[in-house]
Formats: sequence, structure tokens, C-alpha cells
Amino acid sequence: MSGYGALVALPDLPSLRLLADVARLGSIGAAGREAGISQQSASERLRSMEMLTGLTLVQRTTSGSSVTPAGRLLVEWSAELLERADAVEAALRTLREERSRELHVHASMTVAEHLLPRWLVRLRLERAIVASLRAANSEAVVAAVRSGEADIGFVEGAGDLAGLATRVVGGDELVLIASPADTWARRRRPLDAAQIGARALTSREQGSGTRRVWEEALRASGVPVAEPNSALTTSAAVLATVAAGGPPAFVSGRAAARDLESGALVQVPTTGLALSRSFTAVWVGSRRPPAGPLRDLLAIAARD
Repeated sequence: MSGYGALVALPDLPSLRLLADVARLGSIGAAGREAGISQQSASERLRSMEMLTGLTLVQRTTSGSSVTPAGRLLVEWSAELLERADAVEAALRTLREERSRELHVHASMTVAEHLLPRWLVRLRLERAIVASLRAANSEAVVAAVRSGEADIGFVEGAGDLAGLATRVVGGDELVLIASPADTWARRRRPLDAAQIGARALTSREQGSGTRRVWEEALRASGVPVAEPNSALTTSAAVLATVAAGGPPAFVSGRAAARDLESGALVQVPTTGLALSRSFTAVWVGSRRPPAGPLRDLLAIAARD
């Protein structure tokens, strides 16, 4: 007689995913709709799982369904397996669509201008992967990822990223800049939130991650935000406007570095404001990026 116990067959992936959906949604019918099958078919599949494993996995009541302790364990144990299966399916889909060497990237302005160019050069040299890049504000980037127009997006600061996989790939800090002729350029004492909020600044447009960060910093200090003097669509336009004598503006320290070094602009000291922000990669799918160009690009960003 063998020294091993009776072998238990492993349920198939659709059945494991169905059980996970029952645990998440609390209903066999809802889990069936998620899988594109009827409630009867879902119930039959779950019973087959129970016969296969020799365990009671789902507790059925008139008010709904819940997984048993054994079912909950199976859901937890299979989570990584399902995640890896999703990654494989996504990679196969990429191959079928003949996009294994092409990546569609959308990014907010700071990331597009200062980080992605060298990442994409490395992607081309190291992996022979061609990528297209479109710069937009953070809200537009997220919308492009959700719609499938972009394979991956890069945004600045926080925002509505619900339902998307995310990974922080870097960050920077906003600085307040002014023309050398501006009265704020001659200040030695830092400006506080109340002083800044009382003035109409030069700004990026609504939907920009940069604008969201400094406006939220003022509101967090209890200061209402004045309507901007002008709202522009690129960092370059903001820098040029301020250098020409327009009102001061908050911009990325990376974007302003050259003008600050040359003296075309002056950094105005501030106090009491949280102006740091993260650069976040976003995509549709599991938190483990699918094998292929998307994962390759994230690996390059992580090395930078």
C-alpha cells in the first residue's frame, strides 16, 4: 500500500474563480452573472467542486450564500494561482493581437517630459520593444487606461484609481516659482498657506496632477483656493508665463530646475504645505503586471 494518502483533484480555474466571486459578492447568482453563466449552472459547478474536494465550500441560505471556513481557505490559497493565470491570459491575448512588441503609453506632463523618454529608449535598446507615448493631464491618462486606449499610464499624485492596478515608480516635490521682478521673489521669510491662497496664481488646467497637489495642500491648511489668473495645459507654458512676468506658480522641481539654475526664475520659500507627490503607474488587471512589454517597462522604471 502506498505511503501517500488519497489524492484530491484540483478544481479547474473557472471553478476557483467562481468560488472567489461567491465569497466577494455573497451570492451564487451574482457570481454566476460575473462568470457569464446561469445561477443553476453556477450551483452545479460549485457542487461538482465540493464532490471533487470532499469539502463543503458554500453555505446556501434563502438570504444569500457565503463560503464556509474551508471554502474561505481555498479562496485564499487559490488567489495567487488565479492572479498568475490572469497574467498568462493577458500575455496570450497580447500575442494574439500581435502587439507583443508594441506598447501604448499615456503619461502626465512631468513624467512624460522628464522620466519616460529615457525609460522608452532603454525599452527599445534592451527589449526591442516599440512604444508610443502620449502626454496628457492625470485625469485624461486614467480615462485612457480605463477605456483600453492606453496599455499603461503614469500619473502624478493621488486621484481616483479605483479598480486599477497601481505601482509607485518615483516622485518629486512642487516648488513655488516667480519672476525675478515679482515681489515674492525678494522675500526672505517663507510664505504660509494663507498668503499664497489669497493670490491668483498661474496654474495648470483642471485635471492636472500638479494643480491637484497644491490646491489640496492649501485646503488641508484650511485655506480657500483663489481662481487661477490663468490655466495652462503644459508645464512649459506655465514656466514661460511666469518668466514673462505672470503671477507665480507651483511646478515640479524637475521642470523648473534649468530655469532656476539660470536665474530666469526664482524659487519662493514656503512653509506648512505638503507638496511632495508620487508618480504612479496604472493599468487594468491584477496587481502583478502581465508578462511582456508592460512588465518590462515597469522593471526599467524601478531601476531608475
